[in-house]
Amino acid sequence: MQFPFPLLRGQLIKRYKRFLCDVELENGGIVTAHVANSGSMMGLKEPGLTVWLSPANNPKRKLQYSWELVEIDNGLVGINTSLPNGIVAESISASKIPSLTGYDTLRREVKYGENSRIDILLSDSDKPDCYVEVKNVTLKREEDFAEFPDAVTSRGTKHLKELGNMVKDGHRAVMFYLIQRQDCKGFALAHDIDPAYAEAFTVARKMGVEILCYDCHITTHKIELGTAQPLID
Repeated sequence: MQFPFPLLRGQLIKRYKRFLCDVELENGGIVTAHVANSGSMMGLKEPGLTVWLSPANNPKRKLQYSWELVEIDNGLVGINTSLPNGIVAESISASKIPSLTGYDTLRREVKYGENSRIDILLSDSDKPDCYVEVKNVTLKREEDFAEFPDAVTSRGTKHLKELGNMVKDGHRAVMFYLIQRQDCKGFALAHDIDPAYAEAFTVARKMGVEILCYDCHITTHKIELGTAQPLID
């Protein structure tokens, strides 16, 4: 996934009200940007961090910038949660995810379950439908692995249950964790942050929900799918 316009470098002043942040640009100007991330963004929102913003291509939009990347330990982390679905869909179409190849059609945001929408639905006349839920992962604490979630997520717990129901109905279901950073050697659940999610995860796996974890290659020009990462139990 390529950024459509060059990103602007700045210094984070503060993140507030979950979806807003103030940034001082390199030219000295201060702007307010949209933060497309409802999580806690633990370790990624400290004042003074170098961040990268994308300019809006709509003069009527209230906020003319969106926060895309943050620099941590000389590496980049993607914080925009609206991007992972597209990155994964693009990678499936390009046959970059071996276990998700061989399907005729790929649809996004398809209604299913109890008032839910699946991120990606893969279909083929010769095999069961494959329901793929994508989660954005940015949390890294003291170890060399990424963790999810970074805040309590009742919505995420619901998605795990919905995927388990799809398996029960004879379909294939996949929980896909996209790690939008490049400095991790595995993926684990943050049991201490959301025990209910961790419990639902265990139940879903026992029901047959598959788990895929991939990191990303990130530059200020584009974000691409990286390599598969092991699940650390």
